Amino acid sequence: MSFDMSRVSEQVRAHSAFLDDIRAELKVVIVGQQYMVERLLIGLLASGHVLLEGVPGLAKTLTVSSLARTIGTAFQRIQFTPDLLPADLLGTLIYNQKEGSFSIKKGPLFSNIILADEINRSPAKVQSALLESMQERQITIGDTTFALQEPFLVLATQNPIEQEGTYPLPEAQVDRFMLKIRVSYPSRDEELTIMRRMARTDPNTDVRRVVNPDHILMARPVLNELYMDERVENYIVDLVLATRDPQQYNLARLAPFIDFGASPRATINLNLAARAHAFLSHRAYVTPEDVRSVALDVLRHRVMISYEAEAEDMESDTVIQRILESIEVP
Repeated sequence: MSFDMSRVSEQVRAHSAFLDDIRAELKVVIVGQQYMVERLLIGLLASGHVLLEGVPGLAKTLTVSSLARTIGTAFQRIQFTPDLLPADLLGTLIYNQKEGSFSIKKGPLFSNIILADEINRSPAKVQSALLESMQERQITIGDTTFALQEPFLVLATQNPIEQEGTYPLPEAQVDRFMLKIRVSYPSRDEELTIMRRMARTDPNTDVRRVVNPDHILMARPVLNELYMDERVENYIVDLVLATRDPQQYNLARLAPFIDFGASPRATINLNLAARAHAFLSHRAYVTPEDVRSVALDVLRHRVMISYEAEAEDMESDTVIQRILESIEVP
């Protein structure tokens, strides 16, 4: 089937215009952090969960809550603490002694955008309670399974694992996140603007609703229509396979530093994230640069580095960056 560029371009123009409204409204309260905002929008468009890692105070929570308000969707913030229980997320069965029956009380996961704040401050059993909802978009309480309303997105914040009182996330759960974003400190000029704007007894953190959830749901099918050349598809596969078998790509020197490469879910998510990146730029086609732009965020939490890499003070980002520099760009 031939690709109708003009038709898809028109669809992209019609269904991506609202993204500029969201970005403009978020700038009212968020200074800088445009990289984080863009990645959150990629996750929202591609229906992929996002893990935000950074020290406290970098506006992660404010950005997520403001994003939910701009699209006018249901929002729940869950503060993860060491004493949190799975039922505190999912809900539970409550016994009515008078009637002799059970009723279901739904938990905060029954929402659209979930902010799992400091997710790695709770133990593994609580973190694992998210797995079914993140992957299957459903929650089971007792014998009853409930489908979650779209759009459903988990945006989790995580403190660096070196901080006191943190638990590492299970690998199975980490793999459910489409993107892992590392949030950095603002520049000096941005810091000055933040101080002038927020160092008040009544800082303005209100944003307007500029779109509605239907805009997101209507945009998602358009991502599937974007043109992706076969060479770009092969480039995505080569990047992922290079994390599993570096020798095949003349990267034998990296083999000792990788314990496990990225899973097939990485290939899928790299394709989807690249499409969403192109869509954010109002383009009807995906370029290798779209793939490269999101590769670190898609792969960094899926490449498990070895003890030898840690001894060399090498992170997964370093390994992935070397792969990106070595694999030929189509």
